[in-house]
This record gives sequence, structure tokens and C-alpha cells, in this order.
Amino acid sequence: MNYIGSKLSLLPFLDEVFREVTDGSEKVFCDLFAGTGAVGRHFKGRGLQIIANDLQYYAYALNKAYIQINETPDFAWLRAHFKEAEAEPLAFINQLPGVSGFITKNYSPVGGRQYYTEENAQKADAIRQAIATWRESGLITEQEYFYVLCSLLEAIDQVANTASVYGAYLKKFKASAIRPLRLRPLELRNHVPNCRVFHRDANELITEIECDVLYLDPPYNHRQYGANYHVLETIAAYDDPKLKGITGLREYPKSSYCRQNAAREAMQQLICQARAKHILVSYNDEGVMSLQDIQEMLSLRGKPKLFQTNYNRFKADNGREYKRNATIEYVHYVRVVKAAAAS
Repeated sequence: MNYIGSKLSLLPFLDEVFREVTDGSEKVFCDLFAGTGAVGRHFKGRGLQIIANDLQYYAYALNKAYIQINETPDFAWLRAHFKEAEAEPLAFINQLPGVSGFITKNYSPVGGRQYYTEENAQKADAIRQAIATWRESGLITEQEYFYVLCSLLEAIDQVANTASVYGAYLKKFKASAIRPLRLRPLELRNHVPNCRVFHRDANELITEIECDVLYLDPPYNHRQYGANYHVLETIAAYDDPKLKGITGLREYPKSSYCRQNAAREAMQQLICQARAKHILVSYNDEGVMSLQDIQEMLSLRGKPKLFQTNYNRFKADNGREYKRNATIEYVHYVRVVKAAAAS
């Protein structure tokens, strides 16, 4: 998934920093702003128990699959109930006939918007409705439900008729958007038990958890993830929201980390209340908080260090002009020596 703020290409840099500041005794890694889960998946692959969290439900669904599931589910009840699902459940799901539901009526030409072709929207509606019904009737487990939902979110993103994010759709369908929607098996990593995934406000959750390594990758600027990925949020939640405007935007929770003064206050609270041995903060040189802001906050818990690397900018569309093609990506670090503040 092409995702703003994804750390996929920065994983070698993050891994290098992690190896330098830890001693191998660490067991629990917490990613409070998990997004698509690239960082959590990486460190799960290294055998760490992961705590993942995100305010967006689509991100929660992705992490429920990749972080909590350790092997491809069996779909035993589904196989037993549908003869067509005996050999390969995902192939059976891919063959479900399309239906006209919320996605079709609001995100395809049927409803005057062109995020998806009518055929792909109908297929997505069919799959989304089916797994909800199967879950309610006990034909699939919670893990099986999130496995299919994750596969659907990844597949529907691949055929989206957008430049990148969901702030707008294209006037004409591009070639990739015309391809048929098809779910694919997930590539799961490592059998690590007791990983946990949350859909919470990070500043509330921090008072309820403990970890060895706390990794913080908050939004850097004013652009809200809820607006950029509102279509995926609706497909994941399938909650029939009221939509507004040409783009069909839903109501969404606003992150404090997208506003300068609120971001400083929220980040300081988060750092001060964290119960962790190590705190790492990803940020760049164009965020709403300054390098000095974050270093000063971390100094409340110990002696901060700073690591940096050059990073090619994420471009949401080719038409937008940027001051620079690259930014400096920082990892701020502190080994915690001062006790956490009372919640």
C-alpha cells in the first residue's frame, strides 16, 4: 500500500538505530502510531512481542491481521458450510457475485464518484457484507474475519482510481483501476504469541501499557490521515456514515499531532507518561514540531540522542510542487532513567 509516512524504505535505518541502542534483552516493542504496520511487522520478524495501535480503523484492521495472526487461518467452519470453499477459501471469496451496497452507491459511477469501477465496487460490497454475516453467524473466527478484511483493503487500494491518497478521484479511470479486484493471501511473519493490537487514542492508551521499546511515529504535519484515507476507513468499518461534498468525505477523529501547539502538548504528555526502557521518535525536518522541541521533551526522561538520514519525499501527486525532493528523517532516542509521570 502506497502510504503517507510509511517507514518501509526506512526499515534498514530504524533497524540500525535499534541495534545500536538496545542490548538484546528487550522483549516487548510498542508502535503507538502503527499505520499499515510496516515497523511492527519488521520487529515481529525479529521475534519481539508487538503492541500496535492506531486511531484509524483501517489501520487497526491491517495490524489485527499482520501483527496478531501468525499463520494462515484454516477457515474450517466456512469450508464445512460451503462446498465451493473446501479447496481454497480465498478463491471462493473471490468468486462471490457482486452486489450493490454502500461502496457501489457512494464510491463508483453509480453514485457519481469514480474511486472504483462499478464492478470492483460491487465485488467489494459482496465481500464486505459476506464476512460480516459469516462472523455474526459463527462461520468465521475473528482472526479469519480480519485476515479477509486486510486482504480486501490491500486489494481495493490497488484498484483505486486516485493519484495516491483519497483526497480526490481521477476524472478518467486509469489502467490499474480497471483491473478486476482480487484478494490475495497475506504474507505472515514469525510465530510470536501474545501480540496485541488496539484502536485507541495514543495518549489514553499510554497510561495502560508497558513495554521495553516505545516507538513513536506521529503525524508530522497538518494533513489528517482521516481525510487522506477516508474511503478505506469506510470500507473497513462499513458503518454507513453520512458523506459530504464532491469527494464523499466522512466525519473522522482529528489528531492533535497535526496542529503545532496541540502536538507539543500531546507529545510531551505521551513521553512523560510512557512506561518503557527506551523511547524512539521518528520525525522529519518539516514537521509541526521542531528538532529542539522533541529533544527537550525527551530530556525529561534521560539524555537524548539524535540519528538522521536523508529520505526521498512522499509525493501524493505528480502535479504538486515541493521546495525539496528530499527531507531529513530523524530518530530521536532516549534511554529512560527518570520515572514516568502519574497519569
